[in-house]
Amino acid sequence: MTKTLLATTSLAALFGLAGAASAQCTIEGEGSVRILANDFQALHAVVSRATECASDSVEVTTNETTEHKDIQVAALSTDPAAYTVAVVANGSLVPLLNEGLTRPLDDLVAQYGQNLQESQLIRINGEIMAIAFMANSQMLHYRADLLEENGIAVPTTYEELLEASAALREAGVMETPLYASFLPGWDLGEEFINMYMGSGQPFFEDGSAQVAINNEAGIAALEMMKAMTEYMGPDMMTYNSNEAQPYWENEEVAFMTGWGSRTAAFIDENGAVPEIAAATEVVAMPSWGGNGIPATTLWWDGFAMAKNISEEDAAASFQAMMYALSPELVADPEVAGLAAWLVNGYEPQPAAEGVIANMQAGAAPYPMTPYMGLLHTALGDNLAEFLQGQESAEEALEDVEAAYTTAATEAGFIQ
Repeated sequence: MTKTLLATTSLAALFGLAGAASAQCTIEGEGSVRILANDFQALHAVVSRATECASDSVEVTTNETTEHKDIQVAALSTDPAAYTVAVVANGSLVPLLNEGLTRPLDDLVAQYGQNLQESQLIRINGEIMAIAFMANSQMLHYRADLLEENGIAVPTTYEELLEASAALREAGVMETPLYASFLPGWDLGEEFINMYMGSGQPFFEDGSAQVAINNEAGIAALEMMKAMTEYMGPDMMTYNSNEAQPYWENEEVAFMTGWGSRTAAFIDENGAVPEIAAATEVVAMPSWGGNGIPATTLWWDGFAMAKNISEEDAAASFQAMMYALSPELVADPEVAGLAAWLVNGYEPQPAAEGVIANMQAGAAPYPMTPYMGLLHTALGDNLAEFLQGQESAEEALEDVEAAYTTAATEAGFIQ
């Protein structure tokens, strides 16, 4: 049996922004607001505003951690749930939906969501199950000064990226100028998914949960990733999105596949290394294989709400998030520059340029099939040996297929 989810929103349409009256944090009655979120600047701004709703009758607690994806299912499985609000993305929402741990938001949107736009409402099988507030994707960060000094054009394909990396090495500028998040686990799985998206091929057989990446496109994607390792440091298997910035600021790398939600810190000319920030630019992720498709996935970040909570806590939590996401959030120039916001009143900033470029170039959203998370896990757990030269691409994909098929069968997606 194949379980299906139908998500109805266009990520590109999320940028249809318009002005609106600002929300106010006027929570009546009692309630507990408990927020679980990832740990980066843009989300700090949202969560910080939500904490302003704390009062004598409303308690607000938060947990901002890079481990949020690992703890969310268990945390929302208790009754009552450990958190009332889970800040999610289109990929991390799926495990919560699969377990039935989140509640529809239609009633709360009707009562408190006056500032929301239709395009922010993430509908699953006709019900509003999440509210999007930020668009995200990986993009190519590069040192414009080093490219200009060495007569190197900005890469638009992975083939050109490898050539540019070789040119910097040959010029004696950097021995290992390339950074990509190859840490086994979620990061490595996402890097393959992004690369495979550039092939334009499906992950699954049509109308089925049977995986379909053990093919020429899958092998080519792995071989491109292996080619990248020639220009990455000896500790490349520890590279991850949370630890990327020091490599950039220490001038250890000149190219980086990095997230739009973290770009503001890289281009902050008031930061630790202003001269490097000033020389940092971003473009759409490269394509490869002559396909002309950015090798990345488009994401939205937003929030869902736990099912196992009281109506009082649900109402208080939703109101706190509406206050956090009111137009005042992006009226602050510093906050506006942190991400590609989907909040009323937002005007695109430099940090959003790569995300918008990916959209314009035809990048596709991360697949929201209920079994995609199982494939993501199988990829993250089974590709390191290939990248380290311990097995072939064919063997790696066979390992992925076997691990995924076992997990999908146990979950009831494959009979």
